[in-house]
This record gives sequence, C-alpha cells and structure tokens, in this order.
Amino acid sequence: MRPHLPTRPPTLRIIVTLIRRQPLRYVVSATAFALLWIMPIIPGLIAAAFFDSLGDESAGVDVATLVAAIWAWALARIALLFLGMWNHSHLLFRAEALLRRNMMEWIYELPGAHPVDESSGEVIARFRDDVEHTGEALDFTVDLIGSLLLASVSFVILFSVDARMALLVIAPLALVVLITDRAGSRIRRYRTAARDATEQITGFLGETLGAAQSVKVAGAEGDMLRHFAELNEHRRRMMVRDRTFTAALESVFWNTVNIGTGLILILAAGTIALTGDAGLTIGEFALFVYLLGLVTDAVYFIGIFITKTKQAGVSLERMVKLLPGATWRNLVTGRDLELEEAGAPVVVAVTPSDRRRLERLEIRGLTYHHPGTTSGLTDVDLTVERGEFVVVTGRIGAGKTTLLRVILGLLPADAGEIRWNGEVVTDLAQFMTPPHTAYTPQVPRLFSMTLRENLLLGNDAGSGDLSASVHTATLEQDLIGMPEGLDTTVGPRGVRLSGGQMQRSAAARMFLRRPELLVFDDLSSALDVETEAVLWQRLFRDFAGATALVVSHRKPALRRADRIIVLRNGRIEATGTAAELLRNSAEFRRMWSGDRDDA
Repeated sequence: MRPHLPTRPPTLRIIVTLIRRQPLRYVVSATAFALLWIMPIIPGLIAAAFFDSLGDESAGVDVATLVAAIWAWALARIALLFLGMWNHSHLLFRAEALLRRNMMEWIYELPGAHPVDESSGEVIARFRDDVEHTGEALDFTVDLIGSLLLASVSFVILFSVDARMALLVIAPLALVVLITDRAGSRIRRYRTAARDATEQITGFLGETLGAAQSVKVAGAEGDMLRHFAELNEHRRRMMVRDRTFTAALESVFWNTVNIGTGLILILAAGTIALTGDAGLTIGEFALFVYLLGLVTDAVYFIGIFITKTKQAGVSLERMVKLLPGATWRNLVTGRDLELEEAGAPVVVAVTPSDRRRLERLEIRGLTYHHPGTTSGLTDVDLTVERGEFVVVTGRIGAGKTTLLRVILGLLPADAGEIRWNGEVVTDLAQFMTPPHTAYTPQVPRLFSMTLRENLLLGNDAGSGDLSASVHTATLEQDLIGMPEGLDTTVGPRGVRLSGGQMQRSAAARMFLRRPELLVFDDLSSALDVETEAVLWQRLFRDFAGATALVVSHRKPALRRADRIIVLRNGRIEATGTAAELLRNSAEFRRMWSGDRDDA
C-alpha cells in the first residue's frame, strides 16, 4: 500500500532546498540583483544634492559632475546586470535540470510495467511546464530580496526626511499582502484548472499521434478533430481565466501602491498648504517623491512573488503526484548533473565478471495481484534449467504476461522468491537485465531513429555481431526491401514497419546482447507459421544451449518446447510436454484444438 502523501508540498522549503544545492551561485545572484535593486537610490541622492546645490554656490555640484556621476552609475549597472544574468541563468538551468533528473530517476526506479499512471503527453507537461513554473518562483526570490532591501533602505532615508510620512508608506505593503493572502485559494484553483486543461491537450495529442493508423482505419478523424476542438476551447477558457485573474492581481498591486503613494503626496501637499513650510529642502522633497516610486516597485514585486509561490505550489503538487511513493524531498535530492563534460555518454561494456552463467532459475510461491483486484498470480512454482525451452500458455487473462513481468521485476511481487543458481535475487529489476536476461514484449517499443540505432541502443557491437543477430531474427530479407537497409528510419514507435518486422527487430536487439536467459512474450503473434518455425530453428542453431522462457499459444513453439506450463486464473493448471498435456490436460486440449474461451 502506498504511503499517504501530503497534498500540498511545502513550496518555500522546496525553494530553500534548491537554493542550498547551489549556495555560491545563489549568493552571487542574490548579491548582484540586490545591488541592482538598490542602485536606483544613487541617482536620487545625486539629484537631491544637485537641487540643494542650486541655492548654494559653494556646494560644488555642477552639471559636468552630475553627468559624470550618472555615466559611472550606468556603466556599473550594466556590468552588474551582465554578471547577474549570466550567473542567474546557470542557477535556474541547474535547478530545473535537477528537478527533471530526479523525476526521471524515480520513474526509472519504479516497476517497469506500470511506472506512471499518466499518459506520455501528460508526463511531458509535468517535465516542461510545471518545472518551469517552479523555476519562476525560484527566480523571483532574488527580486524579493532586492525589493525588500530597496524598501528597507528607502524607508530609512524617507524616515530621516519625514518620519510621519515614511510610516504611511507601510500601509500599501500591508494591503498588498492581505489581498494576495485572501486570493490564495482562487490563485491555486485557477492555476490547477489551467494546468489540467493543458495536460489534457498534450495527453490527447500524444495518444492520437501514436494511434494514427487506428483512427484512420476506424474512420474517426472527424470525431477526433471535434474532441480536439472541445479540449482546446476548454483550455482557452481556463487559461484566459487564470491569466486574467493574475493580470487583475498585478493591476490591483500597482493601483494599490500608486493610490497609496498619491494619498501620501496629497497629505504632504496639504501639510505644506496649511503650515506654509514642510520643513523640507528642494532636494529632500525631490528625493522623497523619487523614493516613493521605488518603494512602489518593491511592494509590487513582493505581491508578485507571493502569487508566483502559490502558483508554483500547484506545479510541485502535480510533480509529486507523478511519482508514486515519492515525497517532495525526492524532487530536490542533490546529485551530480554531469554538465561539465561535453560529448556523448560513455557506454559501459559488460565484462565477464558482470555475467553470472545461468544453470537454474527457480521460482517459488510467486504471488502478485493487480492493485484493487484479486486477479494476477497465486503461488506459482516454476523451474527453468539451462538449455531448456519452456513455454507458458493459457487463455487470455490467465496471467502469462503478468508472470513474465513479475519474474523480470517489472511488477513488484506480493510474495515468493526467485533464485538464480540457488541464490535469492533481491533486486529483480536491477538483476534481470542484460547480460543475465533480455526481454521482448508482445508489443515492442522502437524509437524514431534508424533501425541500426534501435538495435544497438548504445551497444558497441561490431557489424559481424549485428548481421548475425539480424539473420537469427529472420530479418535479413526485410532489409533488402528497405531503402537504406539498417540505416532506414523506422518512424515514431516503428510506425513504418509491419507488426512482424517490429517483433523481429526487437528479437534481433535481444540476440545482440547474448543474454543468459531469453524471455519472449508472444513473439510470434504477428508472424506467419513458416517464419516462426524458421526463427525458432535459427535461435537454437545459432545460440547453442540457449535458455528461453516463452509465452505462446502457437503450435510451432508448443511442439518444440521441452516443457509447457499451462496457466489458468493465475495458477498452474498443468505441466508437461505437448504430447503429455494432450493426454492429461483438458484445458490444453481445448487450446490446442482452438476451442478457447477468450472472453
């Protein structure tokens, strides 16, 4: 049972943790932008001194001095801005890369059969948009620091000019914070609806493009386009509502502080009108008005930061939900992103010491039930000796594919153990990979690359090994008809290949790795009987002593099998050769004759 996860990850703690992953870069960014925020005070002080000097010829501040000071200030600001932006871009890139890397790491550590519940399009939305929105909240922290520093310094100066007027400056800030806090639930609700609507679009596009052939065969293009239009219209409404509300908040922030500033100035003017003397010099009055504008900017950014933080909380919640069993801490786990070295990743070759020769695979009491159901596997015992060709068969829903997936660690077993040469395998997902095992599923996955790249997938095998694997998989004749042979691009998910070509390509990829145990899930389902017979013949001729665990109901595989395992309702119904089972198993006889209840 999965642990209960908090519905709202602590956004500020996550941002602080991301900062702690790059303390030096963040200190440089925060310092640079803090100085950029308070630098506008300098022209105000220069202008105040200049205005005061107009009535005092001995002050020594002339136009040339003023221009020189402004130019020095401008050049310093440009240099500081360049340094800050360069460093800050590296900071944000690494923070977002860390989130994406941790999500990818967690997904790959999950059971491979069902890593996530979301579609590929929805997952892409989490990796792209939600990470960027979290990065925006981190981005605005340096503006928060700078704006608070600016507000503090400005307040001190304003207080020294006129204490009573300075105290009134705090009122707009308090009002902005109050408005943002009251609007918090609506900010989250609108942002959640907008993100969900966007995710529906990306999910629909991913699934539709992956099933283009099925859509065309069913003549459903019109219906799919209408549904796509409905999803787009819903997304448009949600995005407009979210952005309009955000823009309205920003407008409220600006108007609140501007109206507050105006009231303060009116009050100051009223005081001057009543007393005839505000006690301010021309320079002090100019400085007071100038700093009020800077405080206005600071208050606005404080409100924006609070809004961005609440919106980032929605994205963080969605990212955590993408990772079953994870917490927010898994999102921000520190790791080396390996960004310093350029070039392709190094392929680690398998050494003889990495390979443990298979003599016997023992499965004892293996039990797995699909979440929320009683279907699956119950107390399965099975032994595969080296050199055996073991076939698992049964009706649809008997648990054949589930058995393979649990053995390979793609699904987590509820009970039981698996032994490799008598030693218990504690981490199946890690161990049951090449060079120990290789797996070809019923519906193989190919990438939108060349056929050669799909077979190699980083393997450094030579052309001789590649040709031999292609021949064993009975794929050599198909290559003759391909325009560029092995260098032919197969299209997304191998769409340019037939079902049989995809299965045999996946088989060739498996053979290339020379595993100890070959695991096939209904490999020959898309092959004709003659091609299937040739494939099995070549397999046992080219792989002397090969050990294979195969799911199949096809007679060529059943006839060749050293042992057949008949599954029914997740349990072993019978075991034996084809001849033995035809005599002793009514279930097997029904499947052999084609009288199968597949409902």
